[in-house]
Amino acid sequence: MIYDVIVLGTGPAGLSAALAARGRNHTALVLGRPWQESPLAKAERIDNYLGMPAVTGAEMLEQFTSHALDMGVELIHTRVNAIMAWNGFHLTAGEEIYQGRTLVLAPGLVRQAKYPGEEEFLGRGVSYCATCDGMLYRGKRVAVVGRSKEAPAEAAYLKGLGCQVTYVAPKRPESLAGDIPFVQANRLEIRGEQTVHTLVADGTEIPCDGVFILREAVAPKDLLPGLTLNGADIQVDRNMFTGVEGVFAAGDCTGAPWQVSKAVGEGLIAGLSAAEYCEKQDNG
Repeated sequence: MIYDVIVLGTGPAGLSAALAARGRNHTALVLGRPWQESPLAKAERIDNYLGMPAVTGAEMLEQFTSHALDMGVELIHTRVNAIMAWNGFHLTAGEEIYQGRTLVLAPGLVRQAKYPGEEEFLGRGVSYCATCDGMLYRGKRVAVVGRSKEAPAEAAYLKGLGCQVTYVAPKRPESLAGDIPFVQANRLEIRGEQTVHTLVADGTEIPCDGVFILREAVAPKDLLPGLTLNGADIQVDRNMFTGVEGVFAAGDCTGAPWQVSKAVGEGLIAGLSAAEYCEKQDNG
């Protein structure tokens, strides 16, 4: 199925965008983590959202999610690890690919300190998606930097392809297959020349042809390189347009203030803008 609007992010901004698109009779799919894993869900009391005083973050997110689902928004809990902008947008999450005509980015704050060499070798040995790039390393040595719950399964997937996998993390996960070598480390550095040739883990050199960095979330600019940033924030105009054709953004990822009311308002605008984009395409 090709959705009119795909939203990346299950928080207030993402749900508001999807709800706005549904209000214009467009199909909307929301992809992201369960709301229970959101920092907002841990808030003990919220008093500054109009009309909903003295609620917990969990109560608020549960109501937002129920409202969106009741309006026909589709919601899938998953980790998006790659976006391809071609004939709309194709989002890879695990082994699934979701296609949409427009895209709303609402992942919240994704502030990640990159490892030395990570940005330099992105696309030249560094990848964030085992499903997307695994076949390129069949029969080759790869290091999996496990920083997500799905990382052990993705390491097993790479091994099943024929990759020689070494798993690197601060602690060995219980679900990691016993036949995958494990290196315990915190400080990492990626080295190479034209392409990656070594991952240095707490001073130990691990020869490899590729490094798969599997975090809980991937920063939007790493998913969609054409985005313009203002510091660490996605730059948008009054219509929440990012400057990339068919792509809008809303919520904490566009900058302060990091408040629910701001996120909901921007989500509304982004969803309406995405709906209008689809309508202009339909009307030629």
